[in-house]
Amino acid sequence: MTEGVFSQPGSGARFDWGPAGAAELARVCSVLVVVDVLSFSTAVDVAVGRGMRVHPFPWSDQARAYADRIGAAVAVGRQQISDASPWSLSPAALQNAPFVAELVLPSPNGASICSAAASTGVPVVAACLRNAPAVARWLHGQGHGTPASPIGVVAAGELWPDGTLRPCVEDLLGAAAVLDGLSMLGVPLSVEAAVSLAALASVRNVAAAVRRCVSGQELILRGFTEDVRLAVQSGVSHTVPVLTGQSFAPA
Repeated sequence: MTEGVFSQPGSGARFDWGPAGAAELARVCSVLVVVDVLSFSTAVDVAVGRGMRVHPFPWSDQARAYADRIGAAVAVGRQQISDASPWSLSPAALQNAPFVAELVLPSPNGASICSAAASTGVPVVAACLRNAPAVARWLHGQGHGTPASPIGVVAAGELWPDGTLRPCVEDLLGAAAVLDGLSMLGVPLSVEAAVSLAALASVRNVAAAVRRCVSGQELILRGFTEDVRLAVQSGVSHTVPVLTGQSFAPA
């Protein structure tokens, strides 16, 4: 496949933002890593770590109908949790909710990117601060990370009210944590990936940075401090969620 300049040719690990960046990297990379720290990929890490199969689904009113069709539970909005629907995009809620074998997890950013990327046939991995070292080791162990078999790392970002992409601190740092692990394993980084990694090196306290950034403060002010606490735990998870078919399962 022809690699244009926007695909960052000649490198083993590449970095970009949001749906458009994911679409470009999925076109040329052998695997895509999607990072949405607050909160999709952290929620996937928690749920898959408990043994659930997680079906990513674009944020819409069709998620429940899809869940009913495949015989799965469906996650609701954080503030819509009830005894009947205890699963949500909140990692804290998923840590404590009853176990279900199949869970549909809608999200406006991470899930939408994962669903679109999976439709191209490229393998998709969900990464966050919690499992970034494990993801990097697994990718390297699978033979990814060369110019002939490149890894695309995508920071999902957040959305402004008008639907445009808002690059965010937490996903930049989460993506950089994956790239840091790959770099230490000798994977050659594109300039974009190396600059992302430099951002991580400039932060003394990653957990404090995520708590104090716009997205972290937004969740804390809404009463979801526990979600942020779980999301900033670095390297505590050995789970590598891989999107196989329509759902994430452990690698």
